Amino acid sequence: MTKEEPALGKIVKTRLTRLNAIVSGLVTGVIFGSVIFIATNWLLLKGGEPIGPHMALLGQFFWGYTVSFWGSIVGLLYGLVTGFIVGYAVAFLYNFFLHLRHSQRK
Repeated sequence: MTKEEPALGKIVKTRLTRLNAIVSGLVTGVIFGSVIFIATNWLLLKGGEPIGPHMALLGQFFWGYTVSFWGSIVGLLYGLVTGFIVGYAVAFLYNFFLHLRHSQRK
């Protein structure tokens, strides 16, 4: 066993622990969008006099969002975009700091 083998093992582990930013963004976007879609439609099915006053506040951030079926579609789209940006940013920053850590050890 040579000294190069443990270093090679560290490189392989580092390369395997990198995150795919696009996949992470897509998964996070689907989750965010689905949560908004399901929560809005759940409130609609549940009914009541004031339907989702707290969910209606999302309309201040997501232009066109209302607590209605069409609003849930709009919320789904906004959730996909917002979740993709958040997931992509987290994976990108993770990979960036992993690269910094790996380059400092050389």
